[in-house]
Amino acid sequence: MRMIWGFIGLLIALAIVAMLVKKQIGATRIAVPPAVQGQGAPIDGAAPTARTQGQQVQQQIRQQLDTLMQQPRALPDDTQ
Repeated sequence: MRMIWGFIGLLIALAIVAMLVKKQIGATRIAVPPAVQGQGAPIDGAAPTARTQGQQVQQQIRQQLDTLMQQPRALPDDTQ
């Protein structure tokens, strides 16, 4: 009897894990517009794809790094 309850508990745990995995996989999917011009540029106000969003993020990071690299560095005061 104890073995049966253990097996039932195992099946319930597997069912819960399967539901959570299915839910997580469904949440990570991105809808891609059917027609995309050229190098991933959206057309007619269509939602941007993951590729174009990634390129935009890379460009923003590159611009921020360029801005930070152009600022003069504060030097410590060694006159003490």
